[in-house]
Amino acid sequence: MILHGLIQHNEPNAQDMSGILDGIKIIDLSRVLAGPYATQILFDLGAEVIKVEAPWGDDTRKWGPPFAKGFDGKEVAAYFLSCNRGKKIINIDIKKNSSELLKLIADADVLVENFRPGTLNRLLGELPKDLIVCSISAYGSNGPRRDEPGYDIALQARSGIMSITGEAEGSPAKVGVAWIDVITGLNASNAILAALFHKMKTGESKHIDISLWDCAIASLVNQAHNVLVSGKDPSRMGSRHPNLVPYSAFQAKDGWFVIGVGSDRQWEKLVELLKIDSKPEWAVNAGRIKDRDEVELCISEILSSKLRKDLEVLLEGIPCSPVNTISEALNDPQSIARDLVQQHEGVTVIGSPLKFVEP
Repeated sequence: MILHGLIQHNEPNAQDMSGILDGIKIIDLSRVLAGPYATQILFDLGAEVIKVEAPWGDDTRKWGPPFAKGFDGKEVAAYFLSCNRGKKIINIDIKKNSSELLKLIADADVLVENFRPGTLNRLLGELPKDLIVCSISAYGSNGPRRDEPGYDIALQARSGIMSITGEAEGSPAKVGVAWIDVITGLNASNAILAALFHKMKTGESKHIDISLWDCAIASLVNQAHNVLVSGKDPSRMGSRHPNLVPYSAFQAKDGWFVIGVGSDRQWEKLVELLKIDSKPEWAVNAGRIKDRDEVELCISEILSSKLRKDLEVLLEGIPCSPVNTISEALNDPQSIARDLVQQHEGVTVIGSPLKFVEP
């Protein structure tokens, strides 16, 4: 099957999957992205994942267009396909039929949910003592915002990431995917694996409290620590880096091209390859940051007359890349070699990034 020119890969063989979590049963009560993304990772590791949806289905089933044939053959939004492959999906109205759900939970190892804090207990009462529960919420189980709802865009705004995303003279911009949801899903799956390991060692089950807010703040990494050290809030810089120069997108003859210099040695090599008229003080990163505009102007003038494909050859060894479209990235030879576009139950999906090789 060919979709917009994309090369479709074959269904991965069963022996290609790791099977690390064979025998682990996950009940997924979560909706939208963070929780489903976490449980999809656990499926990739070999767990059985049973996704319980309300009779009207997960919200993201209708988040389209575009729509496509789903894993059950019914039309569904592409968004839903991105984080629900491999799961057995059943429909239960929890408010009216909690007993059916409790039967499923009775022999499960992990329960993942993203109700508002306290809702799970009100709906289901006391859960088995040996059950690992992962609760995902907007702001966590305590604090003044505990009961506030939160979609990714609201958390991107409140966490500060939007204040540093976008062009300097433009309006604040959110990251082009639900960045905080994805990071929360990664953290949740990591915490669940740790809880399973802890239970294996001690027999003790944990209740995991993961919030989009905590994950967003933690993921500000160097930008947050720049504030802690300097006391100054960073501003929007487009593709520029607050701590490195040059580290930005430049206009080449046929489109945008990124150069990211991470060391003075790389700068020295870049000067040689592009024949930059460099000043002595630019030999160190601090000097380049001080003269950021002048450094970037020198590079822009050189790149404006060069094709991106020629720049990639010329700058081998320097971190650089054309700014690709999504379809260009999916068709990249590396994506093909790594089998990142696959068929799953007759549906075209992005493959798992988790790969295990023989030592």
